[in-house]
This record gives sequence, C-alpha cells and structure tokens, in this order.
Amino acid sequence: MATIEAKERSPARALLSAMRLHHWVKNGLIVIAPAAAGTLLHASVALHTVIAFLAFCCVASGTYLLNDVRDVEADREHPTKRFRSLAQAQLSPKTAVTAALVLFLVGFGVTFAIPRPGELLLVVALYVVITLAYIYWLKNVAIIELGAVASGFFLRAYAGAAASHLFVSTWFLVVISFGALFLVVGKRASELEHVGPGSTRAVLSQYTTEFLSSALTLCATAVVTGYCLWAFDTTTHGLSANLDATFPVRLSVVPVVFAVLFILRSAQAGDGAAPEELLLRDRTVQILLLVWVVLLLFGVYE
Repeated sequence: MATIEAKERSPARALLSAMRLHHWVKNGLIVIAPAAAGTLLHASVALHTVIAFLAFCCVASGTYLLNDVRDVEADREHPTKRFRSLAQAQLSPKTAVTAALVLFLVGFGVTFAIPRPGELLLVVALYVVITLAYIYWLKNVAIIELGAVASGFFLRAYAGAAASHLFVSTWFLVVISFGALFLVVGKRASELEHVGPGSTRAVLSQYTTEFLSSALTLCATAVVTGYCLWAFDTTTHGLSANLDATFPVRLSVVPVVFAVLFILRSAQAGDGAAPEELLLRDRTVQILLLVWVVLLLFGVYE
C-alpha cells in the first residue's frame, strides 16, 4: 500500500490549514433562515447574514485550532489526522492558541457591526462555549456528544435569523435540530463501520451498529415529519393561502424525503460515506438538493 507523504508547509500555510477553511462551507447554513423567510434579498438582511457568516468563520476556526492542540498526541496515531499541522509540528501549540484567541475576539467583535447585536452575540457565544465543552469533556460522553456536535449545525442555522431578528417557526427549529442530529449520527455510524471502536475516537466503543441505525431512523422520521408540517403550514413562511403560491414549497417535500431516504440507505448499508460527504460528493444527493433549492426559492420569492 502506498504511503501518503507529509506535506511541508510554511508557518502561514500551516496556520491556514489548521483553521480548516474548507469547513467554512458549513456556515452556509446561516443563509437558510432568511432564505426561507423570503427576506434574503433585502439589502439589510443580506448584509447581516454576511456578518453572521464571518463571525462563525472566525470562531469556528478558533475552536478547530484549540481542538488540534488538545488532541495533538492522539492525532499523531490517526491514519489521516496525523497530517494536520500541529500533529506534524509545523505549527506550535502556543501559536495556535494565540491565533484562536485572536479569532474569537474578531468573531465576537464582528457581531457589533449589526444593530442590536445581542441575540447574534449570544448565539455565537453559545457555539463557542458548547464547542469548547465538547473539546475538553463532552466528546467522551456517549449520546451527549452527539447533541453537542449537532448544536453547532443548529446554532449556525439559527444565527441567520438572529442576525436580522427574523421570526423562526417551531417546525423550522424541529427540522434543523433533528436534521443536524441526523448528520452527526450518520457520521458516527460511518466511523463505527469503517474505523471501528478501536479508533482514536474513544466514544465509538460505547455505540453499537444497531443503536446508531435506530437513532438514524428516529432522526429521519422527525426531519421528514417536521418539514412536511412546515411546508404545508403557510403561516410559518410568510406565504399566502393561495395554492399557486404555496405549491412549489409543498412540492419541495418530495426531494427532501428522497434525499433523507438516500442518505439513510447509504448509512445503514455501510457504504462508508458520512452524510455530509454525500452532500458534497454524491451526484444524486446534489441533484435532489438543487431541485429542493429551486422549488423553495420559486415558492418563497415568486
């Protein structure tokens, strides 16, 4: 088997690599709330959404740096994580911690660029607190660690509403909450299947394939049910009761159901792809996502 050679990086490139800029795509969830509310094209809402995005990019990269400092020894024993900047000693822990603190300050400071930043600031602070709790403690507590990771996705999605003080429906919160948990449980199922309980993620030894499969089914059911209730309740997304106006939103249930089923089948079949990898790489899921976006935008912005 061919070995992967370690990459030589300059200090600046090592820092950027440790900040995991490619993970900033997760912060795209911030767009969901204003887009679903039909206000994303308003100049002020768009600006506030960008500010929330920048804030989360900064604080998320800060937590990645602290996570790598905490796990540097374990990462050196991992088949892929051993190529991270700190594990390869291309970035010093002191530099990583200093950069993390600067990123936190910038992330919190950016929120003050919007009027009445209190709600967004609270969401960003909760993200940092929960993520740090996960890094230093909760990652080894079964079940709770699933909720801690899922909360990161939820808080990103909620931040879009908090930045512009938008109304958030109950069903929106249900879909985002269980959708985030669905992704996290799916990732753990993939890891357990292909890495095994003996990996550097110690908490995997506390799960079984049967439990994670049941948890996936539970989360998938909640996501589909919550989305259907949101799509058919016109009062939750500012649409009129006119059938022509609401039909695309109601029809968007179809790609959502098929995408959930496709991801569920893949996870339970042990295909090896975590749910977020399917979202980024699988053509079928990408097409379903595109159809969903088109239907939602056509219905909301008609």
